[in-house]
Amino acid sequence: MANDQPPPIKGFIENSLLDWPGQICAVLFLPYCNLRCPYCHNHQLVLRPDTLETLSLEAILDRLHGFKEWVDGICITGGEPTIHRGLPAMLRRVHEAGFKTKLDTNGTQPETLHYLITENLVDCVAMDVKAPLDDSVYARCAGVYVPVSIIKKSIDVLMAGTVPYVLRCTVTPSMLAESDIYCLAEQLRGLSTETPSSLTAAPLLSLQNFNPADPLDPELKNVQPHTDQALARMQEEVNRILS
Repeated sequence: MANDQPPPIKGFIENSLLDWPGQICAVLFLPYCNLRCPYCHNHQLVLRPDTLETLSLEAILDRLHGFKEWVDGICITGGEPTIHRGLPAMLRRVHEAGFKTKLDTNGTQPETLHYLITENLVDCVAMDVKAPLDDSVYARCAGVYVPVSIIKKSIDVLMAGTVPYVLRCTVTPSMLAESDIYCLAEQLRGLSTETPSSLTAAPLLSLQNFNPADPLDPELKNVQPHTDQALARMQEEVNRILS
């Protein structure tokens, strides 16, 4: 399923405290995505990656070598990393350089996700779940049709796997009602009872606030995000459902 040529890198953050909770990590951004989420803020990376400089993986690893004392790992994000056949080669090279790996994914490639986990190429996974697991609602939030059976399969892979993971949902007020968030949490709780995990009884669903600064759909610039207090209240209820 893989080739030996790592995918192009179109962005690099030397250190981040946000992309891998509890870890200091560098971040590599890969181009292209198979979804068109209206609220996406990385749309230049998705739609026009050729306008961005291509960076050398070896040069980045050489740069990070001097920081190995305090950089815990490298987060591979995008775009959508799992659409690149050279992703396994990149993850192997990062491991060979002495860094742990975290993968950010939209969960649309469950076979690839299973392969990466079983080959011990990822140490942590963050998967975005766009909406409640209903085909029409999911298509609205993903911008394209995505059979939720595929998303469920990726969730099953994570629940049955051997790596820490977190599920994330971006809460865009005009696209997801508060009741949708709780519906998703209930669905995830149901899936966790069907797929016993060696890591946790139920998944962690982390809510992320919508950022109106530069979304793919310019009409969303006029949508007011939730207040921090409202998002925290929703997160508390999600945690209660999943506890």
